[in-house]
Amino acid sequence: MNKKTTTTLSNGKKTFLKWFWGLFGFAIISVALIFTLISNGVLGYLPPLNELQNPKNQYASEIFSSDMVSLGRYYRNENRVGVEYTDLSPYIIDALIATEDARFYRHSGIDFKSLFRAVLKLGQAGGGSTLTQQLAKQLWSPQADNIFERAMQKPIEWVIATKLESLYSKDEILLMYLNQFDFLYNAVGIKSAAQVYFSTTPADLKLEEAATLVGMCKNPSLYNPIRYKERTTTRRNVVLNQMYKYDYITKEVCDSLKQIPLEIKYNSVNHKKGLAPYFREYLRLILTAKEPKESQYSTWNKVQYQIDKEQWDNNPLYGFCNKNHKPDGTSYDLYQDGLKIYTTIDSRMQKYAEEAVNEHMRYMQERFFKEKKNKSYAPFSKDLSKEDINGIMTRSMKQTDRYRGLKKKGLSESEIMSIFDTPVEMQIFTYDGMKDTIMSPLDSIKWNKHFLRCGFVSMDAHLGHVKAYVGGPNFAQFQYDMATLGRRQVGSTVKPYLYTLAMDEGMWPCDKTINDSVTLIDANGVRWTPRDEHTKNQGDTVTLQWGLEKSSNWISAYLMSLFTPEQLVELMHSFGVRGNLDPVVSICLGPCEISVEEMVDAYTTFVNKGIRVEPLYVTRIEDKNGNVIATFTAKTHEVISELTSYKMIHMLRSVIDHGTGVRLRFKYGLKAPMGGKTGTTQNNSDGWFVGFTPSLVSGCWVGGEDRAVHFDRMSDGQGASMALPIYGLYMNKIYQDTTLGYSQKEQFEIPDWFDPNAGCK
Repeated sequence: MNKKTTTTLSNGKKTFLKWFWGLFGFAIISVALIFTLISNGVLGYLPPLNELQNPKNQYASEIFSSDMVSLGRYYRNENRVGVEYTDLSPYIIDALIATEDARFYRHSGIDFKSLFRAVLKLGQAGGGSTLTQQLAKQLWSPQADNIFERAMQKPIEWVIATKLESLYSKDEILLMYLNQFDFLYNAVGIKSAAQVYFSTTPADLKLEEAATLVGMCKNPSLYNPIRYKERTTTRRNVVLNQMYKYDYITKEVCDSLKQIPLEIKYNSVNHKKGLAPYFREYLRLILTAKEPKESQYSTWNKVQYQIDKEQWDNNPLYGFCNKNHKPDGTSYDLYQDGLKIYTTIDSRMQKYAEEAVNEHMRYMQERFFKEKKNKSYAPFSKDLSKEDINGIMTRSMKQTDRYRGLKKKGLSESEIMSIFDTPVEMQIFTYDGMKDTIMSPLDSIKWNKHFLRCGFVSMDAHLGHVKAYVGGPNFAQFQYDMATLGRRQVGSTVKPYLYTLAMDEGMWPCDKTINDSVTLIDANGVRWTPRDEHTKNQGDTVTLQWGLEKSSNWISAYLMSLFTPEQLVELMHSFGVRGNLDPVVSICLGPCEISVEEMVDAYTTFVNKGIRVEPLYVTRIEDKNGNVIATFTAKTHEVISELTSYKMIHMLRSVIDHGTGVRLRFKYGLKAPMGGKTGTTQNNSDGWFVGFTPSLVSGCWVGGEDRAVHFDRMSDGQGASMALPIYGLYMNKIYQDTTLGYSQKEQFEIPDWFDPNAGCK
């Protein structure tokens, strides 16, 4: 090689090195400049410091029973509930680190060793992203549409990752990652995932279950345990191998667990399912209620405005989210602020109430179908004309979404009716599950009207804590709540208010009168003479206790003659009845419409020595950080004297021991001291029972969606047949569960000096 050639090569080498180091230096300066611009928020989006310190996660609000069972959650888009690090199984932590970021505790957000390895192997050794980078991506990186957008996001995530590492401990980063990850099927976060896929908690996850969930972190759609069981099992075993590789488990444990079939205990997230669905929906409506404006209520609904306005002004739970504000001044959002709502519902008692309702309503439904079988007027009353039935069906049809949709499209009435009369394939509800059939939409409306509805509430007589709440037979099919929202005629369950009025005015259970027909004159001068079924005792001298015990209409009319309807209405309002009450003489037989909740609330007055205690549904609410932001206690109201309450307990116990509620003794075997009252309205449209023990007051209503849907026979349609059995079944379950602390030996707190016959001696 000559000197000229050597010189040329030397110059070429110098030129190459000059360009190489120049470009390298330019690259270093460019990268440094890019990261500086990103760090200062000039290039791309960098969350401000306060957002990095407090990521804006959307957390579902969770409802807890009084015995700390999760009843459900409220969320808008993501069913995410935060969990504390101490509540995580160590398996989930070990599996996550071993699989996703083995050097997690040795880097500061970016693992350069893993990154270079990934670059050299063109991604075949993994993406090189640390758990901190993945968290940054979850929290602040939008979905990239292509590889170039994703490449631009990477340096931003690196910067965010290093900032996260400076703000949080390693355990906090792990916790944030697990609380943030979306495991599909509305299972956002590890707590939801553990419940949805394995019906357990993060603390109780088995090793193989933890490995399954961590395996999903690579790609939850690809490793979906519901759709791709074999593929997910393979991925789970990869996680187990990684745990063995990094000495988290032994080879024996790894090999044995890999042989276990993948067992999923899928628990779908659906607000229509689970315990206490009617209660959860009622609570949602109460918490999110807005201040009522009279202009927003129809003329015919002004009474409801007065009820809502009174609730807004006096009930701190009503409209809680809109009446209270977070530190930043905004109102609480039930669906994303992660509130923890601690209710008075006891999960065991709620379960027993739902079981009692289901058991009895199944039986009553069979009876109802049997009675109406082959009847042309079914499911309506035999007293209705064909025109009346057609009118009810037409109104019901026009209330459907299908009808409104067809009307909006411009179809004529005849065209719409033709569609509603045309049989189509559909599913209909039965107590044994949904059934495939062919039926016209109009017939499906009539089919649903066959099903009896119900409402049941049970509450602590002294604290006001609502222990069980059932608004209907099946929330998925019949969502209208008959525990609080529905109001129906109460029949003879109103009579204790009338007798209370008499007792409070100085009368006694032993006071006597003649059992005979009574005619009253109303405010318009119209004569009113109620009928009574106890005609065989007509003319007998009977006590007032006998009158209530037998639910005699004649004795009620006699007492009504001693007072004005206005006096009774005023007393009933003091008992907590919020709706409209017409001051007419017939009110003594219960044509007024009252909710189950109000009736149960009112009857606490008897047990509580004359003091009514309002229903309490929530004891406290915490924010997502566990800070108590509200506490609640029941309000009380003195309604009657203590002496009057003793008189009423004595008479209402007689109703159970010898009167219309006696089947609680001979059929359901209940021996506990208890009082109560049955109620049946005209034509058997409504069946009622409200009962109480020294500790619990519970009430039940059963009837049709329309008042025209009812039993033809009194034997099935009376309150003692329709509603009382639910109470009997429920109380038996309560007493059988000794963990609840209720005993049939518990006695009413009545002093020894009280003598029910004292006023008649």
